[in-house]
Amino acid sequence: MSRPVFSFRPTLDDSEHKRAWEILQSVPNGQKNAFLVQAILQSADSENLIEKIRMVFREELKGVQISPEKNMGKQEDGIPSQMLDFLSGMEENWE
Repeated sequence: MSRPVFSFRPTLDDSEHKRAWEILQSVPNGQKNAFLVQAILQSADSENLIEKIRMVFREELKGVQISPEKNMGKQEDGIPSQMLDFLSGMEENWE
């Protein structure tokens, strides 16, 4: 059974491609495959973690009711209104 082949052709005019190429060139020969595998898996794991965090925030924010400021910028339960505004803004960006 033959192994699949992947070819990476960076566009060195693109700053991200150039940076990725420089990083890849700093990896010792014989370790590039392992490095790329680790980088791909870490990226996928990070995306999954971010999505899980978003889901948790969405669920938690469903139970939060944001009301006008009371008691000099604090809600009755002691949560600063700025924090609630921040969380509300994050919820809007996720939907």
